[in-house]
Amino acid sequence: MFEAKAVVKNEAGIHCRPSAVLVTEGSAYPGEILVSAESGTCTLTSALELIILGLEENTVVTIQVTGPDEEAFCNKLAGLFETLFDFPPK
Repeated sequence: MFEAKAVVKNEAGIHCRPSAVLVTEGSAYPGEILVSAESGTCTLTSALELIILGLEENTVVTIQVTGPDEEAFCNKLAGLFETLFDFPPK
């Protein structure tokens, strides 16, 4: 298992569209992924579960990945949590 922390950078937090991007990425991974914050923990298999965590801007999340190339994949997910998603761009 590899663990990384990330800070949500998106001004609107992790809402529907960022959740969809994260879940799409996570669904392709053959191992286990857990995302935790003060508000709870979820797997990265459901956008709704991720939205329910209420991840607002500056929220610290912990990502745990177990499986092949776990360190690289965990760091990739951490980078996505720190992405400035803009829909549409400002």
